[in-house]
Amino acid sequence: MRTIQTTTSTVEHPLDLPACEIARGIREQRFSAESVVAESIRRAKAVSTVLNPFVVIREEGALETARAADRAVERGEPLGTLHGVPFAAKDLTPTAGDLTTFGSWTKGNWVPEETALVVRRLQEAGGILIAKTTTPEFAYSSFTQSPRWGVTRNPWDPERTSGGSSGGSAVAVATGVVPFAEGSDMGGSVRIPAALSGTVGLKPSIGRIPMTILPSVFDNISHFGPLARTVSDAVSFMEATCGPSDEDISSLPIGFASRQARAGCLEGKRFALSVDLGYYAVEPEVERLVGDAAEELRRAGATVEVVSMQWSRTVNDGWFDLWCVFMSAFFGEATKDRRPQMDPAVVAMIERGVSMNATSYKRIELLRTEMWQDMASLFRTFDAFLCPTCAVTAPRVGENDDDYVATGPDDRFVGLDMTCPFNMLPQLPALSLPVGLAAKGLPVGLQIVGRRFADEDILSIAAALEARLASSGRPRSRTATYAMARSFQG
Repeated sequence: MRTIQTTTSTVEHPLDLPACEIARGIREQRFSAESVVAESIRRAKAVSTVLNPFVVIREEGALETARAADRAVERGEPLGTLHGVPFAAKDLTPTAGDLTTFGSWTKGNWVPEETALVVRRLQEAGGILIAKTTTPEFAYSSFTQSPRWGVTRNPWDPERTSGGSSGGSAVAVATGVVPFAEGSDMGGSVRIPAALSGTVGLKPSIGRIPMTILPSVFDNISHFGPLARTVSDAVSFMEATCGPSDEDISSLPIGFASRQARAGCLEGKRFALSVDLGYYAVEPEVERLVGDAAEELRRAGATVEVVSMQWSRTVNDGWFDLWCVFMSAFFGEATKDRRPQMDPAVVAMIERGVSMNATSYKRIELLRTEMWQDMASLFRTFDAFLCPTCAVTAPRVGENDDDYVATGPDDRFVGLDMTCPFNMLPQLPALSLPVGLAAKGLPVGLQIVGRRFADEDILSIAAALEARLASSGRPRSRTATYAMARSFQG
């Protein structure tokens, strides 16, 4: 591979450039879409043998699309902002002509005839879908392991989980196969694997990207979002996918302010920081790296104030009840004929959802209201709220969600993620930014939560902090990430 100089870094292949620079290089014919996609597919195959992040690798179709993209350049046709950029999409998201299983045997060998809007928009911008990525059955878990596709492993330590439920997408990004991948987030399913696998992950405000893959368009905990190598790549994803559509009645009638999202500045910003949300047991290494990131913000001229939260594990229990009803309503029919082939944990959640009292379910809104009142009070003073994305680094393969729902002897909640509270508040964007490696060599993510619908603001903040951390020589620099990625690329 030849070395390419850019204004920000030295990379070994055009695929390692930011998404917008890949597209620019293809438009200017400095390299071809075919060469970029071919390298993406080569890496995908190499990564698959150890980490298992893909359900389908679309080699023939992706290369054909790449050749067509190069011919469009030669003919001088109008080109999109992502022209020739490879990306991956989650097995939960239908794409025409591709096996789509939801990580479950219950879907048979379903090949959809239509592609979901979020993927269509990426393709309309010129993106090239190269693979479908693994997910736990019906995207239910923080661990990407399913009865159909087995275990997806963490590139920083294959004996550990990549996180879930968008774990395959996180691995595809972390190992340099694609600059960004599509994921979905109902309780942290973008942010959890982003934190555990060392990528950027964004849960946009609800309605910014139309949610069109559920039976209901009135669900209010579900979001599409990017897993990306950098904040810049997450912005490129948002540029292409945001905006209203009649396919989703809840989609917002606003576009995306790209310039605002890319113009990062920290000086004068005010941040509220809670390491534990008032009730979590947090690993010391996670606390240390989040604290170091807070110090970096202060050095950049921002104010970071530690705040006391009065939340409790009631928040997680309330979200879990919502999640069980979601699972029973949308996937419960599968238990009639395919129960023996399903993950027992999924069956248990569906049964819990079926038995849920309707009044108790509705009363969860009272808890959500109290949570919003707490956050609204903070946002009268602060520009954003900070906490860890996950309370722990990546757990070992073989563990599961039930290992992280205990109350410890000190009454602290022994949980994995600190993300689901912000699915209870779906209007608030929440982003996970890698802020360093723990002593075990595992990534840690900082969660940045913004004011309602202020997605561009938290992307801007994250971009500025990302640049500060890179320049300060943190282990989670692009150089370290590519070194790790190349060990799996073959």
